[in-house]
Amino acid sequence: GRAAPATLAQAARERRDVVSGEVRDEASLIRFVVAPDGLVVPDLGRKLPGRGVWVAADRASVETAARKGAFARSARTKARAPEDLADQVEALLKKRVIDGLGLARRAGELISGFEKVAASLASGGAAWLIEASDGAEDGRRKVLAALRRSPRPVGVVGVFTSAELGLALGLENVIHTAFLAGRAADRWATDVRRLAGFRPLLPESWREEP
Repeated sequence: GRAAPATLAQAARERRDVVSGEVRDEASLIRFVVAPDGLVVPDLGRKLPGRGVWVAADRASVETAARKGAFARSARTKARAPEDLADQVEALLKKRVIDGLGLARRAGELISGFEKVAASLASGGAAWLIEASDGAEDGRRKVLAALRRSPRPVGVVGVFTSAELGLALGLENVIHTAFLAGRAADRWATDVRRLAGFRPLLPESWREEP
């Protein structure tokens, strides 16, 4: 059959989570390798040499793998998982997500400012809304109202402060940003979904707002 190559390509993208034993798509897993000194290292770019150990992209799975010696068993070597391994993964994912915003802005796939963002939401052009975690409640409420009218589902990320966004985008006073729909947004979403396994994408305080 002609379907064989597709099946092989798909098989290459699937890995077994060492904690649950489930075979899952690589996009929902984190790859780790054991360094020559035995230290377990996250490999988010999936480029480091060595036998990969795959763990579901969530805090509980990574902590369980570290606690129960899953890295040593899977890599068949002595392995030492640092206590803060899940925090390391979260920090690396956060950096990948914000670096991705900087790349998108340079490629013209990111827009900022209330009017432009509201217009992109209304037209269905935005795939993601990135709101500064420390932005004013009033502006956020208006943007979220525009989001509810969007003809397409839009993800919301409220992980970064205005200063963090400004630094990544090379702009000042960044509060409202939208990632335009397209292949770049789809690729970026993979890291956002993995990050969501380690921390909430929205600040707790937003849920208490009327």
